[in-house]
Amino acid sequence: MASLKDLRNRIASVKATQKITKAMQMVAAAKLRRAQSAAEAARPYAERIDAVLANLAGSIADPRQAPPLLAGNGKDQTHLLVVCTGERGLCGAFNTAIARLAREQATALLGQGKTVKILCVGRKGYDVLKRQFEKHIIELVDFRSVRQLGFEHADQVGAKIRKLYAEGAFDVCTLYYSTFKSVISQIPTAKRLIPAEVPAVQEDTQKIAYDYEPDEGAILADLLPRNISVQVLRALLENNASFYGAQMSAMDNATRNAGEMIKKQTITYNRTRQAMITKELIEIISGAEAL
Repeated sequence: MASLKDLRNRIASVKATQKITKAMQMVAAAKLRRAQSAAEAARPYAERIDAVLANLAGSIADPRQAPPLLAGNGKDQTHLLVVCTGERGLCGAFNTAIARLAREQATALLGQGKTVKILCVGRKGYDVLKRQFEKHIIELVDFRSVRQLGFEHADQVGAKIRKLYAEGAFDVCTLYYSTFKSVISQIPTAKRLIPAEVPAVQEDTQKIAYDYEPDEGAILADLLPRNISVQVLRALLENNASFYGAQMSAMDNATRNAGEMIKKQTITYNRTRQAMITKELIEIISGAEAL
């Protein structure tokens, strides 16, 4: 049985941990609002680019004349997986859920005889994937020193993707990230970047004729590279909001678990102390009767 001093030390240690988890929960809650606003503000722009691409793709008479970033190169042998995760932990299953989705896809592709290359954006995803796919990871993009993510950081990743595709390093590129739904719900998502994943044109817009100036080819040549950076920016902002939501939920659970542990340890401490007092009283009474 633990001594009273050991129990006091345990209670003090758990109380100190509870203060830390409570503080981290409050910090995550404060940062979540700004991150959520940034993620929600980026969604309409990314969705509008998808809609414009869908209209432009539908106006191309000969699909063979479509740009490679839109139609691909006709091959499906080499796949690039761009895995966006967080730079820090203490956020529950947020990072592992994204890495698990990418790991399952990589395993399936390798089972089909495909070649898999992985570009990790975020240190935590790299730490998870390197255990099984270290030889497939071509680069790690680390944003630990960045205080606020912006388009320039997304364009940095987008430029790497475009350069690799221009060099013929891969045929298909898929982006992995977590879509923010709520504090307790973050959905791991996979989105194909190359060939561009164009949504279906809505029925009410199919009958509308658009005149583009300059022509569709010139617009696509400028819009498709930008679309890659925009989708990466959306993934980074969604991840940022998802991270703080997951961290807030995880630290709330940790704080409540610490409170329950303190209660249990306090009960054990009081019972042990009472037992020792009772034992001392029995010894005193027994000694007095012996005299």
